[in-house]
Amino acid sequence: MKKSDLTTFKKGLLATFLVFTFSLFSSAQNSSDGNRFWNNVQFGGGIGLNFGDGFFSGVLAPNALYNISPYVATGIGLNFQYSSQRDAFTSTVFGGSLIGLFNPYPELQLSTEFELLHVNRDFDEQFVSNLDDNYLYPALFLGAGYRSGNVTFGIRYDILYDEDRSIQNQAWMPFVRFWF
Repeated sequence: MKKSDLTTFKKGLLATFLVFTFSLFSSAQNSSDGNRFWNNVQFGGGIGLNFGDGFFSGVLAPNALYNISPYVATGIGLNFQYSSQRDAFTSTVFGGSLIGLFNPYPELQLSTEFELLHVNRDFDEQFVSNLDDNYLYPALFLGAGYRSGNVTFGIRYDILYDEDRSIQNQAWMPFVRFWF
């Protein structure tokens, strides 16, 4: 990826964050009770570790969510992932996401999530010398899950999945969401 593409990505991510933040704070200013706004905000996300036999992968994905009503919520998220296989490759992925949640029943959660990720893969030269990659990858997930309190278990599907460019090995992914 060219330096100008990375700069454009960073500016787009910053602009998305600022627009969302401005929208949230505008809503807070217009409400008769500023605390009502913050009572509808939840923070959460996910963290994950995977390791064994020279392999390591770590994920950190904080999110902020605004509950518009008991049925609808929207939010933003950040994503950072690092993976490595000894003497094979390292991969660094970072980006942001826009999240939409719909709860037709208290236990059922339907979701959409758009992620834009910057992917940097560096392969060890003894295995592959020309497959190093540096690119942007968009993902659009549609999901469904079972919600119990502040935890949701479910599955999501990336409708933009590209086998050659995705950081996942398939379009279907289980998930667990935590909100506080």
